[in-house]
Formats: sequence, C-alpha cells, structure tokens
Amino acid sequence: MSNALLQVNSVTKRYGGLVAVNDVSFNVNAGEILSVIGPNGAGKSTLFKLISSFVPTSSGQVLFNGQKISDKTPHAVARMGVVRTFQETTVFKSMSVRDNIIVSHHLRSKASLLGFFLGTSVAQSDEKAFGESADEIIEFLGIQSISDELASNLPQGHLRALGIAIGLATAPTILLLDEPFAGMNQEETMHMVSLIRSLRDEKAVTVLLVEHDMPAVMKISDRIVVINFGQKIAEGTPEQIQSNEKVIEAYLGSEDDEIGI
Repeated sequence: MSNALLQVNSVTKRYGGLVAVNDVSFNVNAGEILSVIGPNGAGKSTLFKLISSFVPTSSGQVLFNGQKISDKTPHAVARMGVVRTFQETTVFKSMSVRDNIIVSHHLRSKASLLGFFLGTSVAQSDEKAFGESADEIIEFLGIQSISDELASNLPQGHLRALGIAIGLATAPTILLLDEPFAGMNQEETMHMVSLIRSLRDEKAVTVLLVEHDMPAVMKISDRIVVINFGQKIAEGTPEQIQSNEKVIEAYLGSEDDEIGI
C-alpha cells in the first residue's frame, strides 16, 4: 500500500524448536488504528516485541517509512518515532505524574547528560520546553487533577493514561499500545477508547495495539489482524472479523462473547 507507514514483512521468531511467530505480514497505514488480537498464547506479545525491536527477528523484517528497523536498538527505533508503551507501565513510582512526563522528554533532548548536570543554556532551554510540553500533554489527556500525584498512588486507569502521556512525550509517529484496557472497568475502558481516538484525530498519531478486550477492540479499530498459533489467520474490518469462520473457530472454547458475536 502506498500509504503504509509500518510494514511487517514475513516476520518469524523461533525459540529453539518453538516457532512463536510464523511468517506474519501486514501493513499499518498512516492515520489508522489497527488492533492485533488472538487467543492467549497466540504470539501477540512476541509480535509486538519484534515490531518495536525489543527482540530480533529470526527471519523477515519490519520497515518504518520504508526503512528497515528490525535490526536497530529499541532506543533508536523510538527516536525514529516508533514508540511502545508497556502493559506494566514503566514509571518512576516515587515521582509525580508531571515529573514522569518531563523525564520522558529526554529522548528528544538537545543537551548532553553532562550539559544537564552543569546546567548549560541548552539544557535550561530543553527543561523549559519539556515542562511546557508536559503541561500540554496533561491538558490534552485531561489529567490535570493528578499532575502532582505520586505515580505510586495512581489507580489502574490513571496509570494507563500516564503510560500514554509518557509515550506522547517522545513525539511518536506511531504508538504501540500493549493491552491499554487491561484491568479497567467499563467506564475507564470507554474513557481510554476516547483518549486513543483523540490521539489519532487530534495529534495525528497512528496507533497499533494488542488487546484482549474484544468489545473495545471492535469499537476502536479501523482494521484488525488476527493471529493464532503464531500465524496470521485473518485481517479486515471489525465487521469482517466478527463474521470470519477461522476467527470464530480460533475463539471457540474461550470466554463467551469474547469476539462480540
């Protein structure tokens, strides 16, 4: 596709004799929300790690804007604009929400670590810009009321919002969300669905997510990729996925109504 921002090309990951991901291919188009779903143990998490370059591929490659990223470090990939948030949000628990977001900007810093230590003019300029950006992110996500709260005191829903704020601080082109609705009640889930939509609509961030919450996936996704036993078995719109025989068969025996049919 001409507007493919991210291309996953025949990606395979082997761990000894186990093939965790087997020849998976799909594109993520600029400006869309694409979800990867599948039963437990299907290989979703491994696929996510391959895309974000946290583990190397055994074969195949991942391209971002036409450039291979599957041989780069996660840090280098994040600097390019492919940013992953974690299921267990990586935050500094002893710091406030606002300070966590400020610290996360340092991927974009112009000053060196020594510069920050010495308080150079470039470092001071960075700090001012990062503070202003953090306040903008806090306002955009509507979390002003918890900006001074210690991260260790946050409930699940607010921790997830902080995870997205930390991701936004790195100025992503595409944000990879690992189970953003996990552990949330219905109200929190619907709020997070709205937040993720606004990331795309107002911040022009493309979103790729892995998720178990099928009602939320069906509500939020432009397209869905389904994997089972490490292989892609379906790809399409939520409507197409809900009526796909292979998908229904893969989910049989799991929770009732899991894929919303």
